[in-house]
Amino acid sequence: MKILALDTSGLVGSVAVLDAGTLTAQFSIQYKTTHSEILMPMLRDIADKIHLDMKSVDAIAVAAGPGSFTGLRIGSATAKGLALAIDCPIIPVPTVDGLAYNLYGNEKIICPMMDARRSQVYTGIYTFVPAATEEKNYEQAFVMRTIHEQFATSVEDIAERLNEIGKPVILLGDGIPVYHDKLESLLTVPFTVAPAHLGRQSAASVAALAEVLARDGKQIPSDDFAPDYLRLSQAEREAKEKENASEGDTAPTSKQAKAQKAMSRSTPGRIRVRQMTAEDIDDAYSLEQVNLGKEAWTKKQLLDAMTRDDTVYLVAEMAGRIVGLCGLQNISGDGEITNVSVSGDVRRQGCGYKMLRQLIERGYGIGVQDYTLEVRASNAPAIALYEKLGFKSEGTRPGFYDDPGDDAIIYWKRKDS
Repeated sequence: MKILALDTSGLVGSVAVLDAGTLTAQFSIQYKTTHSEILMPMLRDIADKIHLDMKSVDAIAVAAGPGSFTGLRIGSATAKGLALAIDCPIIPVPTVDGLAYNLYGNEKIICPMMDARRSQVYTGIYTFVPAATEEKNYEQAFVMRTIHEQFATSVEDIAERLNEIGKPVILLGDGIPVYHDKLESLLTVPFTVAPAHLGRQSAASVAALAEVLARDGKQIPSDDFAPDYLRLSQAEREAKEKENASEGDTAPTSKQAKAQKAMSRSTPGRIRVRQMTAEDIDDAYSLEQVNLGKEAWTKKQLLDAMTRDDTVYLVAEMAGRIVGLCGLQNISGDGEITNVSVSGDVRRQGCGYKMLRQLIERGYGIGVQDYTLEVRASNAPAIALYEKLGFKSEGTRPGFYDDPGDDAIIYWKRKDS
């Protein structure tokens, strides 16, 4: 697959070509020029030097935001124009994800920060975990795990989140020199700053990550692409503030807010299963408490579990709320399913089945061969679900559960059975 990648989300303007996994060209510049002046000349220069036939390009990858509003618009317009001209799809790459991909294979916590002004940063939290390898195959590949997807927040907030994770972190992005002194005073975990050649946006990283996204089918028609700004521009914010002031807008009352929340929670929708992130911890913990009471995991246990490289944690989301949680840990090739919780109002809608199917599939990706779990002997619906998924009872632990007392049935799903 041949990918032409663009990144104009920050001060760096960058173009790259990736052909069947080989980076054949990259042109990056960060100087006193605007992207509108340099982007097309960079493209032409690369095309001339590597004799690139634009019609041979299979997809256009573009840093999709957040970032500079003007820069994103220039990159977006260029990507859409090129994709339309050569009739190929666009692969949108979240800007902060692309930055994190600069540090492919690093198993520390990775935190890119882009200066968003007003004492805020565009940021996210990531790490890389080893992918499963064939037996006797010594080549090690990695998968990027998103602990917290990209968002806009204060420096104080992201520092607090990193401190809660409690692991060494690598910082990168143009926000680091701006807020370095503040971060030094706020962070209580060891941190390092990525070196100059890895610390800024790179179209090469955008292209490499786009190749991964393309394999997952995350390509879209050019007409469907739009930048993800994450927040309004300064001009739009000021206009909104003036509009609100002129109309005498007030915040909703507590009663109104509760009613709006209740309405959103009752809205029907599709159940979507995805990887759990740090922003899901509060909702996941609440769900565990409702379902398991004293047996529920704490917030710290959930956060620690999801940041390990030998675990997979998923949540089910419906109408904007978390309605399911499941997780497993790889213990020497055996996948111990540690958590399964489903909200009472979505049971019998396939939520548990959908979550566990994905959990098992992803478990194979981290080297799990066989799966095991324990369930209360009295929990007939859960037992029916596990048996539907191919689990078989292999024993009982009498009196394992307390409050109320109950036996635990041990189930296994073995790959060879």
